[in-house]
Amino acid sequence: MFRRTFWFSTGVAAGVWATTKVNRKLRQLTPESLAATAADKALDAGHRLKDKAVGFALDVRDNMAQREAELQEALGIDGKPLPAPRRHAAIENHDTQKTYVVETTTYPYNRNEDH
Repeated sequence: MFRRTFWFSTGVAAGVWATTKVNRKLRQLTPESLAATAADKALDAGHRLKDKAVGFALDVRDNMAQREAELQEALGIDGKPLPAPRRHAAIENHDTQKTYVVETTTYPYNRNEDH
């Protein structure tokens, strides 16, 4: 009698376990679940890529600063900033106290002559 009860309860337990396992797998294969899984993986990949890009940018910046220091040493530049470029002409508007900068460029010929 105990033998039959043991095998009966073992069969029930195996059936419950198999049913829950199949139901979990079916829930994982629904379109909503697949879309959520794909979105999560895409976000993780994006974060990993961003971290690598930031690390690469920092490496480039460090190497750029090192190379710039080497070039300044080789050229004998003391690291002072270059003077600001000169402006050609300035027109003041006394009504609004703003200064407008006008770049003057002359061409040796009229560009519209050819048309």
